[in-house]
Amino acid sequence: MPKLKTNRSAAKRFRFTAKGKIRRYKSGKSHLLTKKTRKRKRMLRRPDIIDKTNVKEVKRLLPYG
Repeated sequence: MPKLKTNRSAAKRFRFTAKGKIRRYKSGKSHLLTKKTRKRKRMLRRPDIIDKTNVKEVKRLLPYG
């Protein structure tokens, strides 16, 4: 079997936790921030765990995660 290639764009967006879950950062924090509430911007700072429906796809993109 040849080595598998990691999808580089996915590697920059996702990280694996110690228990093997996949962490992602939330979108919507780059611009047009004046109309968003303080609470909403604060919640966007935190990383999130990806939904179980997307785990299979992301693991295919990151074979050595």
